[in-house]
Amino acid sequence: MTVQSVGIIGAGQMGNGIAHVFALAGFDVLMTDIGQEALDKALALIDRNLERQVSRDKISAEAKKAAIGRIGTTLRLADLGQCDLVIEAATERETVKQAIFEDLVPHLKPSTILTSNTSSISITRLASRTDRPEKFMGFHFMNPVPVMQLVELIRGIATDQPTYDTLHEVVEKLGKTAASAEDFPAFIVNRILMPMINEAVYTLYEGVGNVKSIDESMKLGANHPMGPLELADFIGLDTCLAIMNVLHDGLADTKYRPCPLLTKYVEAGWLGRKTGRGFYDYRGETPVPTR
Repeated sequence: MTVQSVGIIGAGQMGNGIAHVFALAGFDVLMTDIGQEALDKALALIDRNLERQVSRDKISAEAKKAAIGRIGTTLRLADLGQCDLVIEAATERETVKQAIFEDLVPHLKPSTILTSNTSSISITRLASRTDRPEKFMGFHFMNPVPVMQLVELIRGIATDQPTYDTLHEVVEKLGKTAASAEDFPAFIVNRILMPMINEAVYTLYEGVGNVKSIDESMKLGANHPMGPLELADFIGLDTCLAIMNVLHDGLADTKYRPCPLLTKYVEAGWLGRKTGRGFYDYRGETPVPTR
């Protein structure tokens, strides 16, 4: 199978990053979202991020211009039907993803590979709601996509070898590294990362340390580039909670119980950087701990 055209569903934080790296690697990209404003915002952000790469001599001005020229947008999901590869990068809710695939499937050409950028949801279950479980995979990029080198490739129980081989080749063309993961809740990265973040929230909840001391301890004591609470804010506390719930429900082990304080922050709408407040308050010139 040869992949040249790529459809991306969702123009948010992950979707625009995925569009960026595919266009820069020479693929034709068609991005869709539910509103024109989201698409315009994504294109402006991609342009800024490419310009940053030009200013740092990572890419040439010509490469940036060519990449922008390869990205198209549409409000019609059906327009993605003729793409060789479709990557769903919508919100981390299974019902939303299922509805998208059900709407898209009637418009797909027979050879199209379907993928989800889900960070935790069962690939086998998502695939079973389509007409091509053998051509369905988890294609999990890390955030921020242009910077992070890893892509998790997750096979569902029905995924065939040619589909896996094709996506492995695509990852190589992007200049990234593929890690193969089995289809168990949260795969590899988030299976390890999210319980650490959740434990950091418990450490805060129980008063063992405050936000600043917890993050500084992990940065200076474990050489992490970001503290776990700072990282949670970057990821989005709603996403962290969703992944912990998938782990807790899917593995039925109390060690994955989401911290009540994490739940409380999400209930308050304090979801991290994207809402201006999380474990830090981002509304001023510098982030200030909220506890």
